[in-house]
Amino acid sequence: MDLSSIEIFLAVASDRSVTKAAKAVGRVPSNVTTRVQQLEEDLGVSLFSRDGKKMTLTREGETFLVYANRLKALALEARQAVRPLAPSGTLRVGTMESTAASRLPAALTQFNQMWPEVSLHLTMGASRDLTRDVLSNVLDCALIARPPKTMREEDSSFDAELKALETEPVFVEDLLIVLPSGHPSIKSAADLRVGSLAALEPGCTYRRIAENWARKSSALPTSELGSYHAILASVATGNTAGVMPRSVLDLMHWPTPVQTHQLGPVDTLLVYRRNDRPSAFNAFHEVLSATKGRDIRLATN
Repeated sequence: MDLSSIEIFLAVASDRSVTKAAKAVGRVPSNVTTRVQQLEEDLGVSLFSRDGKKMTLTREGETFLVYANRLKALALEARQAVRPLAPSGTLRVGTMESTAASRLPAALTQFNQMWPEVSLHLTMGASRDLTRDVLSNVLDCALIARPPKTMREEDSSFDAELKALETEPVFVEDLLIVLPSGHPSIKSAADLRVGSLAALEPGCTYRRIAENWARKSSALPTSELGSYHAILASVATGNTAGVMPRSVLDLMHWPTPVQTHQLGPVDTLLVYRRNDRPSAFNAFHEVLSATKGRDIRLATN
């Protein structure tokens, strides 16, 4: 058992897919599959249940997940001990609301414990606004949703802004259309039997993806709401479809059933200015990498 195997295991546990995990750790899928199998042989248990391309943690896998997160965090602390980054000052981090809720709590807690002398300021907003704030030095870095290639081609100014920054994929979100419990299954927007689409502010990439999808076969108006709880409450009325990542829906433990339709994977990018990496940012980057996937996996147990 080595640290790279632990990191691969955590990536598969987080993304529930060998293909997505391979992309996250920069390896080919066959190598990820082999390393997971070697880890299972070493431990003498099956860590994942395999249903087609979907990878779900077994009971033993859930138990090992706790220790794997500890081992990776301990490895980070060991690196810091022998090669201290000496971060200082203020770090201004921008993030989408969904990422703050489902992906960042473990990283923020770990960072505060390791570097309490750094003042970390968190700002939440839409991807487009956060990108501009990084470019204008209002923020040191931000976690944003990458628009699909077709949307970047249609919005050349946003594409130019992204190209002016360093961009690094850190998470993969499964974007969903959330439907009332009694709604028939759908294959496209033409099958929707609701009166509106509920989403966050116009600068939200998830909203723009859903609106582009809906425009192909329907003319639904968009209801702008201020939170994902408000979106689910609107879906519960029976006349609205909502848009949100699966990681947020998994966290919410909504008391009434809903149906979902997958719009596809969306990368979450860490964006920052070229040649501008203060020590506090480097420390945050390492902690973020070490704690990927912890909160959403623990929340869905």
